[in-house]
Amino acid sequence: MSFTIEERGRPNTQEYRVYFKNSEGKYISPFHDVPIYANEAENIFHAVVEVPRWTNAKMEIATKDPLNPLKQDLKKGNLRYVANVFPHKGYIWNYGAIPQASRFHTWEDPNHKDSDTGCCGDNDPIDICDIGSKVCSRGDIIKVKVLGTLALIDEGETDWKVIVINTEDPEAGNFNDIDDVRRLKPGYLEATVDWFRRYKVPEGKPENQFAFNGEFKDKDFAIKTVKTTHEFWKALISKKSNAGEINCMNSGVSDSPFCCSAGDAEAVVKSASAFGPEDPFPSSVDKWYYYEK
Repeated sequence: MSFTIEERGRPNTQEYRVYFKNSEGKYISPFHDVPIYANEAENIFHAVVEVPRWTNAKMEIATKDPLNPLKQDLKKGNLRYVANVFPHKGYIWNYGAIPQASRFHTWEDPNHKDSDTGCCGDNDPIDICDIGSKVCSRGDIIKVKVLGTLALIDEGETDWKVIVINTEDPEAGNFNDIDDVRRLKPGYLEATVDWFRRYKVPEGKPENQFAFNGEFKDKDFAIKTVKTTHEFWKALISKKSNAGEINCMNSGVSDSPFCCSAGDAEAVVKSASAFGPEDPFPSSVDKWYYYEK
């Protein structure tokens, strides 16, 4: 199973989008049409890379747009770039999300209070942090092993950050649980907590908080979390629960009332602006922030 991307609009502008196609050249939703499992028996999942390591543009799956392309998040009407907070540069992992399609899916239901954190979901796909050595490209769809998870409480909402490693990483065989990350990449988990705690401080916001006192949960807990939350998405895509502002248009979930024709999917992409040269980054992207912990 392979996927390709098609860029539309000019990078670093509000019109920029990244659409996805399957191996047959059919336009798909990375949110709804990419199967959650790459290998269900071995708990190998697919992950969509939204933000490559060391970059700053806060790209994300556009949950409210038809076919859910990648687009850059906005803050007060401006493109959002994550600040460089000492000692970090941009994102310190390949950052992305677990997709949902076929029969197995994931979704953080915002009206469901998490039994572990006591908070509601944040209405977004479950995020992943790929700790592998490869710097991925925007829009890559990779196969990952789940190692553990961190529960960020973001403005009162549960925001799971699932720690994964790309199965194609040369060292992937050595990583099977969260303790392997501590042993083989000492300091990486602590840096991850530090990054999530402070990345919004340059925006004038307080430090983020965590469930479980900022402790990482192990692989089994993380996989259970992913498998539990996919039930909420299944209800969403089958119209058994209210989708609200979420756009469930897909081209491959045949039993979904939101399934569209290949022609309708193509029309969505062709209606977007043509791909063009990128705009320059704002100078603030290269600024570095330092403050006492």
